[in-house]
Order: sequence, then structure tokens, then C-alpha cells
Amino acid sequence: MRGKNNWKAWLYLAPAILFLAVFMVYPLIDVCIYALEENYSFAQGEATGIGLANFRHVLADPDFVQAVKNTFLIVVITVPVSTGVSLLISLGLSSIRRLQHLFQTVYFLPYVTNTLAVGLVFMILFRKTEYSDGLVNLLLNRIGLKTVDFIEGPYWAKMFVMCFYTVWAVMPFKILIMTSALASVNPDYYKAARVDGASSFRIFRKITLPMISSTVFYLIITGFIGAFKAYSDEVALFGTDLNAAGMNTIVGYVYDMLYGSSGGYPSYAAAAALILFAIVFTITYINLTVSRKTVQYV
Repeated sequence: MRGKNNWKAWLYLAPAILFLAVFMVYPLIDVCIYALEENYSFAQGEATGIGLANFRHVLADPDFVQAVKNTFLIVVITVPVSTGVSLLISLGLSSIRRLQHLFQTVYFLPYVTNTLAVGLVFMILFRKTEYSDGLVNLLLNRIGLKTVDFIEGPYWAKMFVMCFYTVWAVMPFKILIMTSALASVNPDYYKAARVDGASSFRIFRKITLPMISSTVFYLIITGFIGAFKAYSDEVALFGTDLNAAGMNTIVGYVYDMLYGSSGGYPSYAAAAALILFAIVFTITYINLTVSRKTVQYV
């Protein structure tokens, strides 16, 4: 009977296992093979040897170094800012009784809007042209500041637009999740704290934050992973030639090695993809290790 049940279990799992094998396991193995094949010819489908030359080439490529710098800046800036601002907005929404669902819908709209379309709107707002300095520059001029070309100007200005857009784009999802987490906190805890005369800040620090810590941790982890995969947002703002704009990311570098103007190098693309995988895996592992001591699961 037990063997028959095991056979049925494997039969039920077969579609999922087949899907994972075809679309996850096989591509990962294929990427590892590409990354180790030296001087691989895409036309002939042959390589001269096996080694780590592709990794050395990628790590020494100035475009890849710039892409890593841009990606880390986006991650370090946008993940904490978007998580913190989303938490504050969620706390505000949780305290509103009337029109709460309306505000939640308004905040969630950017999440269902096309990324490229929103990026074009941001480009129009920030870009300086021969006809207009853009709405943002008009506002800066009103308060006595100089005009800045945020799209084709200095690096700090382009990074500011990139981070601002990323934070704006990811906040709706985080607000929705955090609002749900706040609603699940037992209100009896708050009543008991108020009876004891606890301040609002102390209630937040001792009750609210610990109770939603698992949700905050989930959003941080997914935020890190999502920020490391950034690419389409940069294309929407700065065009397809991200290397010329100095705003390429690691995923953008992988795409360029495959299909860009400098494309046709799957071995370099595979090596860069594995480096990205190692970075994301390491940061996720560190976060999981830290969470064992700081996150409260209820």
C-alpha cells in the first residue's frame, strides 16, 4: 500500500518536476557550461578549451565594473528607502477608516501600469530639451536652483532619477503587503499597551514592528533580488545604449553580451550571469542568517 501511494505521489509531482527540470535545472547547467567554455564560437558551436578565462574577462571589463557599481547603488539606496517609506504610508493608511480602500487603490495603481510607459513619463518630467527644461527643472528654478539635465547630464543626476523612479515603482506592492500585515496584528495588544500608558512610538517599536518583522524581512529579501535584476527601468529612462549613458546594470550587461551591439558572446554573458547569481545568493544567505536573530515569526 505504501509503495502504491509513493507511486501516486511521484505521478502527481511529475508535471512540476518536469517543468523545473526543463526551465530551471537544464538552463542553469547550460549556463555553467557556456561560462567555462573558452573562446566559444557561436557560429561553429565549438570552444578551444575549458577554464575561467570568461570570468577574468568579465571582471576586467570596464563596462561590467560600471554595471556592478550602478546595480549596487540602486540596491543600497532603493531597498531601504522604499521599505521605510512604504511602512510609513502603510501606518498612515491603517489609521484611516474612511476612504481607506480608495487610498489603497490609488497607491497600488503604479504597480499595474506598464513600466516603459511610466519610464517615458519620468523622462519627460526630468529631461531637458531645446523646447523645455522639464517640469522638475521649472520647479527647481522657482525655488532659486539651477537647471539640471537629469537624463543626459551628470552621473549623480541620472542616478537620482533612476533611484527615484525605482522607489516609486516598487512601493505599491510593498504598501499592499504591509497594510495587510498591519491589519493582522491583534488589536488587543494595542489596547493593553494604551492601558499601561505606552507612547505611540513605544507601541510601534515593541508591538507593531516585531509583529510584522517577518513581512518586512520578506519585502527586504524580495527587494534585494528585484533590484539586482533591474534593467527595463533603465531602458525606459535612458534608452537602449546604457553603456554610453553610464547607467547599465548587470542584467543589462548580460543582455548586451547576447543581443546588443557588442553581442554574440554567450560565454561572457553566462559568466556575468553566474557572478550575479553568486552575489544574490550571498546577500540572501546573509539576510537569512541575520533574520534568525531579529525576525519574530508568529
